[in-house]
Amino acid sequence: MDAPTDPAGFLQVPRLLRALVRADEVWLAMLAAVVGVLAGFGVVLINAFTSLMHRYLFALAPGHGLSDSLSLDPLRAIAVPMLGGLVLGLSFWVLARFRPKPLVDPIEANALYGGRMSLTDSLIVAAQTAWSNGVGASVGMEAGYAQLGSGVASWLGRNFRLRRNDLRTLVGCGAAAAIAGAFNAPLCGAFYGIELIIGIYSVMTLPFVVIAALAGTLTVQILGFGAPPLDVTLPASVPHEDYGIILIEGVACGVAGIVIMRGVTLIEAAFRRSGIPAWLRPLLGGAVVGLLGCVTPQAMSSGHSALHAYIDVAFPFLVVTGLFLAKATASAFSIGAGFRGGLFFASLFLGALFGKVFAGVVSIAPFVTPLPVGLYAVVGMSGLAAAIVGGPMTMTCLALETTQNFSVTMAVLAAAIVATITVRRLFGYSFATWRFHLRGEQIRSAVDVGWIHALTVGRMMRAVQAIARPETSLKAFRQDVPLGATQRVVVTDAAGKYVGIAYPAEAAVVTGEGRNVGDILHHQDYFLLPGMNVKEALAIFETAEADALAVLDGSEARRVLGLLTEQYALRRYNEELDRRRREVSGE
Repeated sequence: MDAPTDPAGFLQVPRLLRALVRADEVWLAMLAAVVGVLAGFGVVLINAFTSLMHRYLFALAPGHGLSDSLSLDPLRAIAVPMLGGLVLGLSFWVLARFRPKPLVDPIEANALYGGRMSLTDSLIVAAQTAWSNGVGASVGMEAGYAQLGSGVASWLGRNFRLRRNDLRTLVGCGAAAAIAGAFNAPLCGAFYGIELIIGIYSVMTLPFVVIAALAGTLTVQILGFGAPPLDVTLPASVPHEDYGIILIEGVACGVAGIVIMRGVTLIEAAFRRSGIPAWLRPLLGGAVVGLLGCVTPQAMSSGHSALHAYIDVAFPFLVVTGLFLAKATASAFSIGAGFRGGLFFASLFLGALFGKVFAGVVSIAPFVTPLPVGLYAVVGMSGLAAAIVGGPMTMTCLALETTQNFSVTMAVLAAAIVATITVRRLFGYSFATWRFHLRGEQIRSAVDVGWIHALTVGRMMRAVQAIARPETSLKAFRQDVPLGATQRVVVTDAAGKYVGIAYPAEAAVVTGEGRNVGDILHHQDYFLLPGMNVKEALAIFETAEADALAVLDGSEARRVLGLLTEQYALRRYNEELDRRRREVSGE
């Protein structure tokens, strides 16, 4: 598994400066601040680019966003996403010939590669995300923001030759600063970096992430792009007896999140089975988004401007249900067809709409105290986003900072936690980790598991001490391999293929004429491959109930390469695990 490389090369950072950053946390904090400022600049550039695209491509009036428009020119609403999707699809076709490897995002980089990302790939992802959003696709902008911030952070960190754990932290700083700047919410950004990009809470990493988030937020504010707070009517407090309905809304958000994630997967699978070329799929997805945009512009783009414009509007039940279904369909087709982006931003508007749908349902339920629709919308916004993206503290801080209302924070936190648990219990993945699962990567979070992939059977195996043939008599076997010489013997046939493992201790007690080694073979169908990682090997040991297994070159040739014991694999695994824990805790 090769780490991402960057053809752009490296800066020549002076050795003294590199040594200061590696040796002193103060200098590392200063580097985190620089990353935050650069990530903030990236947010401003992406926002300015997409705003100009929306304004000129869709002929919007000044001061209006795409998703908060009352109506669009039908020709533009259909043509722009289709032609934009075609351009994006052709860019995929070109990139597949020059950069065939998949692009690595911050979660994957921190989980598998110790924070190593390609700056060139990050610029490509940011550009594709901005283009997708600019032509009206219903995708979130967080993919571009976080990718650009993390890519710059990784590039700087590698130039400063940071240690693996410090580089992972700096990548989290880049993502945190970008999200903080995008939402004008430093706490939300900091928790985004910790929960989703770094993967663990640690006193050692928290200061750097917070510094970067503050720097990113201030940069965006100074440049005049800070997002305004949500204008929503909320109660002065949430009565204790109403927490039951809030928790039920959290469960409903979790189920809705699973349905949306499954929907995206089903549409992707349908496109693959259809045989339609990958470069043509965004055009077709753009057609669906454009048709929905003709009905309601709220189905287009990330929905960020619509969230601000309509979060406090009490739509009729059928209208808000239709808006929710239209937005969910547009998001599923946008991502399923191949538009670049995520579901974070889109899930916020979807969650606000879902909260209003939930409010309409409970309004006819007996024994339910009426609550402001805005409260249901804010709880739904955070609950659905937590269900899809993960990070309940991220979404709770987002609600706190965007509403500037502390009284609803406990209700939002309760719903976000319940939604997260619901998804974990019924589904097991967030949207990002679910897509890794579909690719065959066993990544459940950004926690560093790259060392597990690097700790392979091929690195741990030892040479075979003794080999026997299955037709050898037990009498001859006992003479060739006396007790105490070795604990186990690998047995191969005349062609040199593995057939099992024999134990001299067992041969010493088995009697009878005509008995041979083939009569005492074990683990004939169980073996290891050199490319397996330590966790895969331990799982096979558990299944085979074996204390040692042969390492073969493949299931067909079955040539013996070595031997690995379960005891040694466990020892190496625990040693590496302890070392990583010490690095994180700073011991």
